[in-house]
Amino acid sequence: MKFTVNWLREHLDTAATAAEIAEKLTAVGLEVEGVDDRGATLRPFTVAHVVSAVQHPNADKLRLCTVDAGDGAPYQVVCGAPNARAGLKVVFARMGTTIPVNGMVLKPTAIRGVDSQGMMCSFREMGLGEDHDGIIELPADAPIGKPFAEVLGLDDAVIDISVTPNRQDCLGVAGIARDLAAAGLGTLKTPAIGKVAGEFPCPVTVTLADGVKDRACPVFTGRLIRGVKNGPSPDWLRNRLEAIGLRPISALVDITNLITFDRARPLHVFDAAKLAGGIHVRMGKAGETVEGLDGKTHALDEAMIVVADDAGPLGLGGIVGGVPSSVSDGTVDVFVESAHFDPLTIAATGRRTGIQSDARHRFERGVDPHSALDGLELATRLILDLCGGTPSEVVVAGAYPAGFPDRTFRPARVEKLTGLLVPEFEMARILEALGFGVERAAEPWTITVPSWRRDIEGEADIVEEIARITGLDKLPVLPLPATAVVPVPALSPAQKRNRLARRLLATRGLVETVNYSFIPEAHAAAFGWSDPALKVANPISVELAVMRPHLVPSLAAAAVRNAARGNEDVALFEVAGTYHGIQPKDQKAIAAGLRTGQTAPRQWQGGRRPVDVFDAKADVFALLAELGAPVANLTVAAEAPAWAHPGQSGVVKLGPKTVIASFGALHPKVARLLDLEGPAVFFEVDLDAIPAAKARASREKGALALSDFQAVSRDFAFLADDGVAAEALIRAVKGADKALIADVSIFDLYRGPGVPEGKLSIALAVRLEPKDKTLSEQDIEAVSAKIVAAAAKATGATLRG
Repeated sequence: MKFTVNWLREHLDTAATAAEIAEKLTAVGLEVEGVDDRGATLRPFTVAHVVSAVQHPNADKLRLCTVDAGDGAPYQVVCGAPNARAGLKVVFARMGTTIPVNGMVLKPTAIRGVDSQGMMCSFREMGLGEDHDGIIELPADAPIGKPFAEVLGLDDAVIDISVTPNRQDCLGVAGIARDLAAAGLGTLKTPAIGKVAGEFPCPVTVTLADGVKDRACPVFTGRLIRGVKNGPSPDWLRNRLEAIGLRPISALVDITNLITFDRARPLHVFDAAKLAGGIHVRMGKAGETVEGLDGKTHALDEAMIVVADDAGPLGLGGIVGGVPSSVSDGTVDVFVESAHFDPLTIAATGRRTGIQSDARHRFERGVDPHSALDGLELATRLILDLCGGTPSEVVVAGAYPAGFPDRTFRPARVEKLTGLLVPEFEMARILEALGFGVERAAEPWTITVPSWRRDIEGEADIVEEIARITGLDKLPVLPLPATAVVPVPALSPAQKRNRLARRLLATRGLVETVNYSFIPEAHAAAFGWSDPALKVANPISVELAVMRPHLVPSLAAAAVRNAARGNEDVALFEVAGTYHGIQPKDQKAIAAGLRTGQTAPRQWQGGRRPVDVFDAKADVFALLAELGAPVANLTVAAEAPAWAHPGQSGVVKLGPKTVIASFGALHPKVARLLDLEGPAVFFEVDLDAIPAAKARASREKGALALSDFQAVSRDFAFLADDGVAAEALIRAVKGADKALIADVSIFDLYRGPGVPEGKLSIALAVRLEPKDKTLSEQDIEAVSAKIVAAAAKATGATLRG
């Protein structure tokens, strides 16, 4: 919202400077985005008199002028402007002056061998327009030596403020003046609006459709003015609009723009000769169009407010007028509209059409409904003064909407909510200065809300009004209380765990994805979803219908999108929540990954193979180890979930029942449902199921424990039933002598000749690390016997002969 200081002073009796006004505006909550003090910029440029102008001795198109700037000796100026002549009053710049348009600093110079001691300026050089055909010609009575900006009324500072959506009353200069007066910066003197008596009945009828008058447009006022003479606006009006960035069009249109910014009251004018019958305010109809003043043709629908006549739409009410009924220099009779439109309807229409207009900006925030008639009377007076004519009586359709209900207010809430100590008489003064009615007979007070403050909904809003007028810069500044002597960690253990999981998976070559928490219903059903409470009532699309019970479907969808773009070998992961019910305990924190295609790019050395279940298993155990899980106590079982491949997947368990991870290949039916082609393996780790790592007694590392005695390795080949899990055999061997056996690993599996049907040969390498002596052959034989016995007892395996 832009306005000039002199414009503000028509509503506010104040001697404050632009800087003081800007400071006070910020203090009352109207943030100043900029102050353009053109008077200060243009002050070095003064009125001068061209005493003489003769031909330049060395150039046909240059004139050698003698200029009187009112400060003593005349100046010699070389000028190429075609209108440079003796007797002219001009804008003069002395040496050392900075030219606004390009920042050039004038320096003594010689032009075609003749010294030039200054410059006579054009409007373009002053940054006041694009006119560069000649120098500025000032009025003949302009006083020599005076700043030219004062002579032309261009010394007015322009202030630009940011108006929040709840302060629609400050989208007019009168509303800004009201706030400043309440804050003590001056006395409010907004001119009263007198009624203009109509001299004949208005021949233009106005009707409100049944679906409109109840809400969309409750009141519509207007009047006809005959015999107007439209044309350019006077200089004062043109200068005022240009100062805030508006282009003057004609007197009739400029008047409506002036009132829009002066009183936050949008208006519209119709050429009465172009109207077919009366005015009808209704909702639009499918198939209708209107050519707007924004230069575009807009399609209408049943949700848009339309101002129409008997022939069809004339414009979008509260947003933009139409070309068919627009005024021109030939307009003689004009119908002036001043109405109230519903903010929600205007906002919705504006979004659908994409039209940005000053009217829409105000109506969608809530124009004062009771200003409709005042705006019409003010527009009538200005039209009569600037364009002449004879006004009709006012026609009013509908009725003003009901006022806002009274609010209650407890004065003690000001100190409670803001910390400000404001006397009660000062509170009452502030509220009354802002236009509120105050009844203090009993507590709580009864506050009557003015029609232009639709944002006041409760007691806290009233407290805010008192606080900002008192001065937001006066709010007490208090430090937050310290919650503990030792600072609280910035990240919770769960946040640290999730961050660590992301980092580990990224180092293993997987790329993080962020997906929606919703998946298609068919995919959710394939992954075990059955709870109807997890189905979204109003989904974004049918592809996002159910809260996901697993992360793998989302990763599969991302892999399919990559494959469609030629990237078939991907490794993706996500750390997020899965949903198994509507209670907080039913949400799990999961780290999941999906690998597809080949393990490496094609190369001449080979080393490329399809991803398999062991890649997923390696990812799982690397992640569990990084997160501090007791990897040595974990077991792997072939208990794949129903949506996984029954022969190429497994789970990782802590104890006999707790499953903390699953991994493997997807079930072929599920893979087809997800549109996955080629090899693909997954893993999911339940982060919440991982027990917290035990805290170390000290942050210092312990001494390195190395045995002084030689380690020994022995190989054992066992015959076991084909259904025996290798994991069970390894655990049994490790438990044979926990003090001596340091490591057990499988180095060979064999089926074939020499191995009975239904049996499997499992070869183990066992590392023995003594702590107190070198092992003798008898010691090794004793441990070997324990190993064979433990394997037989736990799995039925026998030593292969």
